[in-house]
Amino acid sequence: MRYSEFWELVDEVLGSAAGRELVATLALGSLDNRTAAAALEDGEEPRAVWHALCDELELPESRRWGSDLRRPAPPRR
Repeated sequence: MRYSEFWELVDEVLGSAAGRELVATLALGSLDNRTAAAALEDGEEPRAVWHALCDELELPESRRWGSDLRRPAPPRR
């Protein structure tokens, strides 16, 4: 997953304003209590950060990949 795909999913699945606020402020336990933004800045793969964010928010698999049904779900690491 590229960074641009990460941000597209944030905007589509979580909403532009709310999603970006969550990325900036929500501490993710599976990422050593870093925010998604901090984890990305530290070099974590966007795919791993997206999975951690979705897990923390308890998003069901059916909602994680947006409305593009052709978009394949990135594999977990």
